Amino acid sequence: MSHNDAWHNARVMYERDTCAQAQGIDIIEMGEGFAVLTMTITANMLNGHQTCHGGQLFSLADTAFAYACNSQGLAAVASGCNIDFLRPGFAGDKLTATARVMHQGKLTGVYDIEIVNQQQKAVALFRGKSHRIGGSVTGEA
Repeated sequence: MSHNDAWHNARVMYERDTCAQAQGIDIIEMGEGFAVLTMTITANMLNGHQTCHGGQLFSLADTAFAYACNSQGLAAVASGCNIDFLRPGFAGDKLTATARVMHQGKLTGVYDIEIVNQQQKAVALFRGKSHRIGGSVTGEA
């Protein structure tokens, strides 16, 4: 698969990904088993401590995971994941989530995602396990 195929798969997914669009998540880089996405923390993403809600951080990491594990064009979903929150994010911070394949078998994969802020300080670490469900991302044969 070429770099362009990964971008094609990502564009098809993003057109239907109303959650990512609503959160202002943008795709910056794509490759086979690799994705870089960004999101700027807005006021409506803050919790009662005025830091980014953990669910928002999880969504960013999970979205990067989704694009990386579907980059080869084979439809995949999460079968499990976990996240470690390392430091808070604040309104106006631009977060970058980088997803990398650690292992991809015939049906299952393991992906690591790191979220950093604009100062390149780690905000969260996420590990996702994927399962291929059959079919293609684009619906093409």
